[in-house]
Amino acid sequence: MAAAMNVLRLPRAALPPRRYFALAALASGAMLAAAFAFQHVGGLAPCELCVWQRVPYAAVLVLGALGALAAARLPRAGALALAAACAALFLADAAIAGFHVGVEQGWWRGTDSCAAAAAPAGDLEALREAVFSAPAAFCDAVSWSLFGLSMAAWNGLAALAFAAVSIAAAAGWRR
Repeated sequence: MAAAMNVLRLPRAALPPRRYFALAALASGAMLAAAFAFQHVGGLAPCELCVWQRVPYAAVLVLGALGALAAARLPRAGALALAAACAALFLADAAIAGFHVGVEQGWWRGTDSCAAAAAPAGDLEALREAVFSAPAAFCDAVSWSLFGLSMAAWNGLAALAFAAVSIAAAAGWRR
């Protein structure tokens, strides 16, 4: 019985820093590529909160690439700090996505630029300006979903998973 249990256990080897940083950059790049594919190939215009969710991924893409290139020369404390920064950025992305999901569900209001401006009364030029300056997509509208979860919800779950991997990798380096 003990032998059978040992077969089921996975080895607890730490993810080497170079591999972790390369994976963090790759995951971030894949998330950005998916977002741009939905936008430019799928025709789904991003709302303001969708665009905000891209910023942490872009930052992790840069940090991950730098970390992968410099992993052999990074002291352990430097690798830990860089992984902590990646984890914080992934958590920030998850927080933005969580806020976006709340706006989609009507739990709270989005930012001022997430919604259409009220139409001005009586002034045709002001009305025309309001129409042309309106956002391409509204934050409270779900433009795509899978299994009942919006794109923002899926993004939040992915960002939480990436943060968990970041924390686990750094914890493995501390041993």
